[in-house]
Amino acid sequence: MDEKISSQAIGQYSEQYASKLADLFFSKKETISGPEILTLCEVKQVNLFIVRELMHAWKQEAEKLKSPYFDYNSSIVKEALVHYQNTLSNHISVNRKDFLPLLETAVTKTIYLILAPYDFYSDTLDRYGKGYLKTDFLKNEVKYLRINQAPLEKLVSKLEQQKRDVITGNEAFGMLDSILEEVNFTPADFDAYLNQFSKLVPLQVERLFEAKISARPVEPKPINHPKREVVNATETKPTVTENLARQKVSKLKESLTINQKFMFTKILFKGDFEIFSEVIDKIDSLETLNHALAFIGEAHPTWDRESEEYEEFLEVLTKRFS
Repeated sequence: MDEKISSQAIGQYSEQYASKLADLFFSKKETISGPEILTLCEVKQVNLFIVRELMHAWKQEAEKLKSPYFDYNSSIVKEALVHYQNTLSNHISVNRKDFLPLLETAVTKTIYLILAPYDFYSDTLDRYGKGYLKTDFLKNEVKYLRINQAPLEKLVSKLEQQKRDVITGNEAFGMLDSILEEVNFTPADFDAYLNQFSKLVPLQVERLFEAKISARPVEPKPINHPKREVVNATETKPTVTENLARQKVSKLKESLTINQKFMFTKILFKGDFEIFSEVIDKIDSLETLNHALAFIGEAHPTWDRESEEYEEFLEVLTKRFS
């Protein structure tokens, strides 16, 4: 299994790239227009993601339009608002300060879509995992994809065939799992896109991935420990408070790639995504690696301890509590 992509490394590169690209454009102009956004970056996907963020911003603003005096649900009013949105989209004008965060986000999302499309899809679905996704929303998202768009297109197609207007985030995640198998999805070759990025700011792909943990943790043993165990004369095990503070920074649920979610759900949890989610939430509530290993040993004693999936699960557990 490939190393996990580093969000920190991608964020740093995106910030550097966006700053340099913005400097080049805004050295000549004070604001950027819609047509100029569409031709700004050689990697066209970046430009489309900027436009997508602007459209999302408009929709959020439009949803705030409520009044006890005016009927915003009227078909005539809705039609007028659509016309208003179209007019606004042709009169985009953004200064450097407001544009830079949009550009950084677009570069980050593009790199994820190129190098880790599974993680990109996971992020799209996870943002609505506890609520409902509208088919129209997903269909609209496809419009802004030019790279690795096949799985999301297939998901929308399935929902339309089933005549479903809404779906829960977990249901969509499960459908995407089967879709990835059906279409035998192979991500697009990323070299050409990385070369385009490198023309402005050199990009070495190996620096965008975290080093893989190779050490295997010991099997769980009975836990009998005081509130704070002494490891040696100068080092002590973390307290509950320290562990909780660390959990606020890094959760297992947030660190798993969509590849890992699919693999663990299918092999270790027999395809039951609900049970998988419950176990991950339980592990994230525990204090130490030993507690997590003991819980796994008791809850799932029949797992194949020699399997590749179990080995990788132990690796991510170790990283979670390191």
